[in-house]
Amino acid sequence: MKTDETGSTGATPHVPSTFTLGEPLLTCANLVIGYNDRPMLPPIDMVIRRGQFVAVVGRNGSGKSTWFKTLLGMIDPVSGTITRSHPEMRSAYVPQTSGIDSLLPLRARELTAWGRLRGWSFLWPFAKKADRDAVESALDTAGAKAIAARPYRELSEGQKQRTLLARLIATEADLVLLDEPTAAMDAVAERETMQRLCLLARQRGLGVVVVCHDLEVAAEHADVLLFVDRETSAFVVGDARTVFCHPAFRRQYGDEYCHRAPEGPHRGNDAR
Repeated sequence: MKTDETGSTGATPHVPSTFTLGEPLLTCANLVIGYNDRPMLPPIDMVIRRGQFVAVVGRNGSGKSTWFKTLLGMIDPVSGTITRSHPEMRSAYVPQTSGIDSLLPLRARELTAWGRLRGWSFLWPFAKKADRDAVESALDTAGAKAIAARPYRELSEGQKQRTLLARLIATEADLVLLDEPTAAMDAVAERETMQRLCLLARQRGLGVVVVCHDLEVAAEHADVLLFVDRETSAFVVGDARTVFCHPAFRRQYGDEYCHRAPEGPHRGNDAR
């Protein structure tokens, strides 16, 4: 079977048409994000559940990364609370490919194996069989098996992002956050990756939150869209029509998306 430049077979993952959302993983209650006690956005009230795929949209500098860092505990909120479902709940973060040092002398399989580390360890060749099996399964799920033995720094941008997706899968986290995971991919690979993420959310009961700049792809695959805009102090959660027809969104992107937005949520679910 022919593979594309990302190492994928090109097969489209099957996404089940029905799914029931699970328990809340993370709850933002009256959460205000910002720096130096200066709010960037209005208070945020939102619940992220198991099995839910959330797409975050907004222009550069709108507050998306700040919200991510606040959820991950990298910066403190200005006010409000973030409640996790249980203390052992695991979160994973996949940055843009530029967030990984290309000089690292690692192969794609080894970088994926980092997702299995609990603290620092340099004993990967002697890892448990369960860890090795989890890594191979993650590479397969991410469509990265064909590039597993290649040095990470020699991969294309799309192949690097697929490797980072495999590393995320290997973590077996409950909540995963991805910053523009399809930025370097062509349209076909982008849709395939979004379908894979949707499938992961449904089959493994993950909470998946993705920053996405392709608004049509976001509306096509996400259960819930989240629009953030620092300029108009907006944080809008809902289905595509709710978000795309909001005045703050239309101010930034015009009326085109509102006119074409599908009716109702992708899977009939609301994050709030």
